[in-house]
Amino acid sequence: MDFDLVVKNGILVTASEVLPEGLELGIKDGKIACIGTSLPTSSTTKIIDAEGAYVTPGGIDSHVHLAQKNSPTGDNWETGTRSAIAGGTTTVIAFASQQKADTSLYPVLEDYQEKSVNQTYCDYGFHFILTNPTPEILRDELPVLAEREGITSVKLYMTYELMKLNDREVLRILFACKQLGMTTMIHAESHDMISMIIEGLERNKNTDPYFHAVARPRIAEDEASYRAISLAELADAPMLIVHMSSDVAISHVRDAQTRLLPIHAETCPHYLFLLSEKIKGEPHDHFSGAKHVCSPPLRHDVKDLDALWQSIANGTFTTFSSDHAPSKYDHPGGKRLGMVDGIPRFSKIPNGLPGIETRVALLFGETPACRPAEEARLSLPRFVQLATTNAAKLYGLDGKKGSIAPGYDADLIIWHPGDKGATTITQSNMHHDIDYTPFEGVQVGNWPRYTILRGEVVWDQEKGIVGQKGFGQYLKRGKGQVLVGKTGNVPRGMKPEERQYWL
Repeated sequence: MDFDLVVKNGILVTASEVLPEGLELGIKDGKIACIGTSLPTSSTTKIIDAEGAYVTPGGIDSHVHLAQKNSPTGDNWETGTRSAIAGGTTTVIAFASQQKADTSLYPVLEDYQEKSVNQTYCDYGFHFILTNPTPEILRDELPVLAEREGITSVKLYMTYELMKLNDREVLRILFACKQLGMTTMIHAESHDMISMIIEGLERNKNTDPYFHAVARPRIAEDEASYRAISLAELADAPMLIVHMSSDVAISHVRDAQTRLLPIHAETCPHYLFLLSEKIKGEPHDHFSGAKHVCSPPLRHDVKDLDALWQSIANGTFTTFSSDHAPSKYDHPGGKRLGMVDGIPRFSKIPNGLPGIETRVALLFGETPACRPAEEARLSLPRFVQLATTNAAKLYGLDGKKGSIAPGYDADLIIWHPGDKGATTITQSNMHHDIDYTPFEGVQVGNWPRYTILRGEVVWDQEKGIVGQKGFGQYLKRGKGQVLVGKTGNVPRGMKPEERQYWL
């Protein structure tokens, strides 16, 4: 076979194993054609010598916000996906967001498609955010959009006044998505708890950015996560709880998984590396803490970080996403919205952090590739599961994305050998269109040397971005898989036949 590209001298890592040294990848027509030794080459074959470095599947960031109306100073599809490939991510799934007044999803999709077409450096797909789940949408539109457009996941909110759904609406969506084989994602925080605390903080003039973390305590996430799991259990439906930050909340997930419920969990880099001290800002500028305002907020104690790392290692977390939802800091339409008449108002600060570019390297830096084995927080196969493979399976991309195997898209990260890729994260090195990174000064043990998308090098750390805007392709996704537990469970205390009386 006349390969287009051969990757030699790499150590291939999949979600299940680190393959023996000496294997080569043969790539043809954008796909992995074979894994072997001494693969034949011709005068037209490009050769990449990995020089003994690890080779992992291209990252899949399944939770990013790009070109959203509620974030006018955030990244668009061009800048966000440019940043993605610079950090080793070859696929992103972003959100087409329904507004409360929208009575159909078709215009929502058309508008979002117009923003993304011919604008992306990497492959991409959409989730829907549902804020007005009418019976017509659930009955008539979701089945068509899943089949025709391959949009097989939705996100729901239990908080934010303009987006929150009540429990009955959540249940209706869970039942509808279960029938369609769609993945339901949920932002679990108790809206009423948070609203009451915010009112008290503002009444007492405690409005600096730091009080954002006080306004959204762990118990608000703990209660809502337990309630979300209970709703999913009643509906016998799979669910993914997104951006989890609390040890108690994740213990609810562990308990559900132990009972074989199909409850998946996601966390993000900022909950593993940053504490709420960051929201206090600089001594000379407390408002600079606005750069670290996100929801759920950064937690207070290093014990919180350690507990989440334990859940990373023990398999409780299914995916690891950036929740890239940034606003510029020094911009009147960005984080500066939280400065009202010279007075900081944390409740007016746009939520969200940039992280699409730093996600993969931060996690890879905690593996034995970058740390002594006794200090590593997760194995290399576990890194691959979290950074790419599980997201591909959960969101209907298995067989195409997320693995190093014949027939899969040739989406790869080739790392630097040894410690040659050690990097200090700085804003000056970022490729997003945001004026800061929350991980400024954080050191990582490696950085992608090459990012390869469908057999083409799109990032070369020596040369920078070498891919082209518009090379990214829209991904029509299939049904997601249940990766933990199973459906067919009976809620505790119910008889097996009870559902049939009211369904």
